[in-house]
Parts: sequence; structure tokens; C-alpha cells
Amino acid sequence: MLFNSAIYLFAFLPLTVVVYFWLCRARWITAAQGWLVLASLFFYSYWKQEYLPLLLGSLLVNFLIGNELSKGRMARSNMPRRALLIAGIVGNLLLLGYFKYANFLADNLNAMTGWGLDWPKVVLPLAISFFTFQQIAYLVDSYRGHTREYDFLRYALFITFFPQLIAGPIVHHHEVMPQFAQRRNWVLRYRNVLTGLCIFAVGLFKKVVIADTFAPWADRGFDGDQALDFFEAWVTSLSYTFQLYFDFSGYCDMAMGAALMFNVRLPLNFDSPYKSLDIQEFWRRWHITLGRFLRDYIYIPLGGNRGPEWQTYANLFITFVIGGLWHGASWMFVIWGALHGAALVIHRAWKAMGGRLPKSLAWLVTFLFVNVAWVFFRANSLEDAMRVLRGMVDLPGTLALTTADIPTAGFAWGGWSIDWWLQWLPPAMVAQLPYIAAIAAAAVLLTQPNASRLMAVRVGWRLTVGCALLMAVGVYAMLASTSTVFLYFNF
Repeated sequence: MLFNSAIYLFAFLPLTVVVYFWLCRARWITAAQGWLVLASLFFYSYWKQEYLPLLLGSLLVNFLIGNELSKGRMARSNMPRRALLIAGIVGNLLLLGYFKYANFLADNLNAMTGWGLDWPKVVLPLAISFFTFQQIAYLVDSYRGHTREYDFLRYALFITFFPQLIAGPIVHHHEVMPQFAQRRNWVLRYRNVLTGLCIFAVGLFKKVVIADTFAPWADRGFDGDQALDFFEAWVTSLSYTFQLYFDFSGYCDMAMGAALMFNVRLPLNFDSPYKSLDIQEFWRRWHITLGRFLRDYIYIPLGGNRGPEWQTYANLFITFVIGGLWHGASWMFVIWGALHGAALVIHRAWKAMGGRLPKSLAWLVTFLFVNVAWVFFRANSLEDAMRVLRGMVDLPGTLALTTADIPTAGFAWGGWSIDWWLQWLPPAMVAQLPYIAAIAAAAVLLTQPNASRLMAVRVGWRLTVGCALLMAVGVYAMLASTSTVFLYFNF
């Protein structure tokens, strides 16, 4: 089920909130939590029910392992706690590896050896990357004694809580579960509902008005086979750069807004990353919970920065190659991860030598690097990536620029009342208004604090009216056109 769908917005979300707090008001807390688990499982299986047994099986196995680790009852077993932890992590990684990378490995083995392995095509289960990483984090936390959760129902709620189930954020047990146990959170708090709706409105606007508006430009450039001139190549790359940001940032805002309606505060996952002045700062702001996971469970176990400088560089590079591969079974993701790993190594060496850049130049270098790296992240093949990159440096081609034939069908989100005003504008300008509005909105949202900051302020009538307008425009755009699936659902 999509956050940006009518059934979610007008049926699933309000029904789930109302029933949950009705059960809490009756002091049936276990029933309320059970209702949230059932609602989350329905949310997960709405597309394909075949994924549900895999999720339930993974939940049960990881709960049993985590239960043993957290209780410290290993005296009854011949297996040491550390060995059980390793077995649990390896089991999760093997499950993820089979569904996500089996076809990738088979295809590459066939290409290198000519064996002709006829490996059956494996369908990637929805959200497996996210719930696998979250359960690995739970096992490690249990091993370290940071969890005290022995109830399968509450563990299932921790993993399946629908606002963060499909695409994160990747949360730790202590960040979420204590909030469900607080008595004051069992009461419907209208301020949280209003703030949650405001944050959700911002996220919906980001997704259906901005990200989905940039999508056709990006798809045309990346999915075609024609050569791109300088202008077309930069429009293609920048369109995807903004599409991806507003798509995933919009998802995270909607997740945080929906969770807040249940009095649950999810951790911040985005903090205006395109404002970053260096690549290290970018990764402190972009997909924060994934960066935290890579740091805590890959970079630090590899040795972090405790060894010689060359080893620190190697650890950084390896961590981000793995992070790239986590996004998908493709050499394009490996290249993207390697680029970011190399950039972090260069940045660390530059800082060690005392190098500095003016802020404006530092921002420009960082943004241009991120934009170029996204080309590999989005491209279907190395040939497609090079086709876009060649166009981006094709300066002579700018002399032969022509007006791009940009599709405008499906972007009639302005409403019937605007038509009367539009008749007084030149036709060419009218055709481009949705794009102009999307670019203007993107510029405003990129330069403003993250929507999650709304949690720290009191929502007054001005902010309420503004968010209501964003919600109205978002809903109109959602219903007037076919809104696309979130990009991170593919990872």
C-alpha cells in the first residue's frame, strides 16, 4: 500500500488510528498493539500476499534468537552467545543474499565462465533490505544487553510498524518500543495528530507535486537510447537528483507524520543534505539511519579509524562499496558506492593536509559530485551512464539546442479555478507552469529547515492553513494523475 494513495489516506490511516486509540481508551493495550500489528501486516501484504510468510518466518526466528541473547540463558545451550549472534546475522544475510543477489551472482558467473547456469528468477520481497537490517541491529543490541523485550507481539510491532516498515528509517529497539509502553502515549493527543498531518502534508507535496513532476524528465534521458546534448543531459541528471531527494524525503516525512499520530517519534532520516559543504557532511544528512547502520555494523567492526591511516581509508572505501551494493544487485550501485567511498577517502586526506575551500565553492564541488554520482545510481547500464555524462560535458552541443518536447499530460494539478487566469497568459508559458511551480517549490523546500522541525514548534493557525493548502494540492495531484511508487521501494 502506498502512502500516496486514496485508500491509505482516506481509509486505512484514519481507521487504524481510531481503532487503536479506542482500544487504548478501553485499557485493552495488548489488543491495541495487536491491532497495530495486524494493520501493519495488511499494509505490507496489500500488494502481494506471497511476501507475508517470509516476513512472519523472519520475525519468529529473529525473536527467538534475540530472546536468548537478551536473557543470557545460554548456560542451557552448548552454543556460546557470540556464536549464536554470528549465526543469527549470517542467517539474515543469507536470506537477503538469496532473494536480492542470487540472480546477480548467477548472471555474472555465466558472463565470466560461460557455464550457462539456469538459475530460476527470484522475485525480490518488499522491504527485505530494511527489515533485515533492523533485525540485525536488534540482535546486536540484544547481545549487548540493550533490549529487554521478551514478548513476541511487541517485537512484531517493533519490526512491522507500518509507517517505517517498507523503506525505513532503520530504527533501534530503544528508539521506538519505550514510546509504546508510556501511558501518556495511550491517549489520543490532538496536537500530535495536527502536527503529524502537517508533516504528512509536506511529504505528500514533495512526492506527488515535486518528485513526480521531475520523474518524466529523468526517465526520458536515462531510459532512452538517443544521444543527449549539453542541456538535455544536465536536465536529465538534475531532474533525477531532485526527484530522488523529494521522493525519499517525502516518504520519510509521511512516515514521521503518520507515526506521530500514534504518539511515536521516529528518528530524523534527512537533514537538508543538499546544503552540505563536503561529502562527509552529506552522509551525516542523507539517509541518516542507513549511514548510522553502516558506521556501527560495518565500518567500526572493520577497525574504523583505530589503525594506520591507510587502513582507515580502506575501511571507508569497503563500507561504502557494501552500502552501494545494499541498494541493489547491480554494478551501477557498486560503482556509485565506490565513488562515494573514494570521495570520503580524498576528503579525509584533504582535511589531514589542512585543505580548505571557500563555502560557496565547497558547496558547489559537493553538489556537483553528488549529482554526477547519482547518474550511475539511476542508469540501467554503464553505457546509459556514459551517454548522460558525455552529454554533460558536450559544450559544443549547446550551440544546437532545441526546445525539448516535454510531456505535460497528467500534471493538471492547478484546479479548475485557475483556468480562467491562465487564458490570459501566453500558451507556451501555460504549458510550463507545472514545471515552473515544481522547481520553485523545490527551491523553497531545499532552503528551509527539514519538515521534522515542525515537531519542535507549536502549530498555529497560519501553519495549519499553509499545511492544509499543501495537503489539498497534494491530494488533488494524487487523484488527478497516476502517482508513481516510491523509488526506495525498489531497494
